[in-house]
Amino acid sequence: MYVREGLSDTGSRNILLSHDVFSKGRSHLFGSCARLTTMLDAKELERYARHIVLREVGGPGQAKLKAARVLVVGAGGLGAPVLLYLAAAGVGTLGVVDDDDVSLSNLQRQVIFATDDIGRSKVECAGDAVKGLNPHVRVETHGVRLTAANALDLIARYDIVADGSDNFATRYLVSDACYFARKPLVIAAVGTVDGSLTSVRAHETRADGTRNPTYRCLFPESPPAGTVPACAEAGILGALPGVLGSLMALEVIREIVGFGEGLVGRLLMIDARSMRFETLSYAWDPNNALSGNKPTIRDLSGSY
Repeated sequence: MYVREGLSDTGSRNILLSHDVFSKGRSHLFGSCARLTTMLDAKELERYARHIVLREVGGPGQAKLKAARVLVVGAGGLGAPVLLYLAAAGVGTLGVVDDDDVSLSNLQRQVIFATDDIGRSKVECAGDAVKGLNPHVRVETHGVRLTAANALDLIARYDIVADGSDNFATRYLVSDACYFARKPLVIAAVGTVDGSLTSVRAHETRADGTRNPTYRCLFPESPPAGTVPACAEAGILGALPGVLGSLMALEVIREIVGFGEGLVGRLLMIDARSMRFETLSYAWDPNNALSGNKPTIRDLSGSY
């Protein structure tokens, strides 16, 4: 693996990635990327300098980040740090889908917004914040509610999805849609003082031929309506979504760049009350309704 750098006539550096940058190592989303060159100007080189000197990222990894398209579902407590850290990392295109407006009570934890944003569309405010942080990032805003009718079309436009939605219906819709669209998914959830995070690549198999688990292998069905109180009813520790959202961004970056061991088949659980982090392993369930031996979910026509 090597990186060749040269100065172009316009003063930008051309980082030329050798073919084996993409063809060797563990298989991941960008393992077959055909685009072997990318342009980083002098300001980008300075902006991403700490990545470029990092062994786990380097020039090849930064090029993958710039070429990546990531869809963030929800611009709330989880989506806010995801968007900010992925923008800071240099992800080339960020899509954000949310149909809500900013309210005063959001500001306790949704750090991408300011007081002056109250009443404005969340996706518009998030887009402005991303552009202000990193003008090299392209932002695509989708001010709509994600539904069974539009989920596949939206998700198909992106390479990877980060789901920070705040309700079970959307969470299961996104996970099912990512399976049918064959897209990797990083998904997190937060409670009052606890949270969890996992990555799902249910459309792929492992090296030994074993299928990767779906989200439904971990949680087969959403809990009955009313059994889990909403944030407005139960409250939430404001800094907690920031922790989980930052870890989501880290996991997305890992999936794009391809370093270390990710959370496919593992659930990271955080208890903020006792500051404990634990990891639970889970496997493909042959009885799961999505990819099991006798699947009952074959499209998104069901109830979400």
